Amino acid sequence: MNLKECILNSHPALDQAAIFYLGQEGMLVKYQEKYLFFDPYLSDYVDRNCCSENVIWRRNYPAPIDPASLDFIDYVFCSHSHADHADPDTLTALAKASPNARFIGGKPVQRVFEKCGIAADRLICARADEEIFLEENISVLPIPAAHEEIIRDEEGNCQALGFLATLGKIRFYHAGDCCVYDGLAQRIQGADIACLPINGRDYYRLRDDIIGNMDCQEAARLAREAQIALTIPMHYDLYPINCLNPGWFVESMARFAPGQAFHLFQPGEKFLFEKNEG
Repeated sequence: MNLKECILNSHPALDQAAIFYLGQEGMLVKYQEKYLFFDPYLSDYVDRNCCSENVIWRRNYPAPIDPASLDFIDYVFCSHSHADHADPDTLTALAKASPNARFIGGKPVQRVFEKCGIAADRLICARADEEIFLEENISVLPIPAAHEEIIRDEEGNCQALGFLATLGKIRFYHAGDCCVYDGLAQRIQGADIACLPINGRDYYRLRDDIIGNMDCQEAARLAREAQIALTIPMHYDLYPINCLNPGWFVESMARFAPGQAFHLFQPGEKFLFEKNEG
């Protein structure tokens, strides 16, 4: 069974969600036969206008699936406008393959959608703290993301967002690129699932225009403070310049969030989450 067949043949129950990791921060979530795709990046596209020429961007592994084959997507979320989160090649292919898909992102991401030729009636502009109701039992609350700090334009629109999705009784948080900031734990308190970047930040990457995220210890401490049921690390395995040993995350969870569940994905892997009311 190939990956597309695996996705389509997954039929999570009412209190379940099937999660597929598609690389970098790409998380495809299937809930009640609806497909939500967060930060899809399934090409080799690199925006040379926003990164240093000194850095070699080479994927450690190929995209686990061709975006042109994803003809069943309902909602696409992009946390911010960097190419590994709002990839023009992937977005263009998804828009064509799934003509009924809606595309959701903040004001800066809307410009990327428009450049990809996605029709205005397919776009939903996300604004921090304004809940978006998508289906009878699916809603999403955009949350400010600090990449590396919270930046707003003159109209108050956040440059980067995370998304807290409510899928029936399941609360799924996708942080996008984000550092921990005052109040973030309270915003996501008690979420069932939290996908958190763990690649960190440092002087040398910032010098090369690589803006950072929370590190392993910060992610683990956030998971503990927010009492996350399942923590999923992301943004640590695709590019050599931003890679780290995931064992550091395991060690951090053992130290700062002992007893709390987490899962390390392989690209293309499926994970079936079930809400535990206990």
